[in-house]
Amino acid sequence: MFDSVDKVLDFAIQKEQEASDLYKMLSGKVTQSHMKQIFEQFSLEEMGHKAKLENIRKGKLEFSPPAQKIMDLKIGDNLIDAPLDDNLDYQQALIVAMKAEKAAFKLYTDLAAISSNDQIKEIFLGLAQEEAKHKLRFEIEYDENILTEN
Repeated sequence: MFDSVDKVLDFAIQKEQEASDLYKMLSGKVTQSHMKQIFEQFSLEEMGHKAKLENIRKGKLEFSPPAQKIMDLKIGDNLIDAPLDDNLDYQQALIVAMKAEKAAFKLYTDLAAISSNDQIKEIFLGLAQEEAKHKLRFEIEYDENILTEN
């Protein structure tokens, strides 16, 4: 699939840009100021990942995965997909975000598993853990503000 570290990094950079765009779009759809801020923050964090990857591509920075495995509450795993439309509410926005982060985690984990290059594998594992952290933050938000209300 990828025959060079540069191609892996280009792919990852594109995925981080897409994630940033998603969160920017979600921030424009929700009405709660709290959620707007959260999605804007996540958009910036994804741009930070993109910048980190671009620096790695330039040979300026090493990427190392977090020291510990990130906990998965699995809250979003069995929820029905929420439509991305103009009527997106708080709960649906959280579902979209959890599922996006789960998909990103799975993608990077799968890519690491098929990679024969140790450097590429470490980059993907590091990205997977970054996405797991994001999913956990949305799961906690969902648990505290949706599950406790019901």
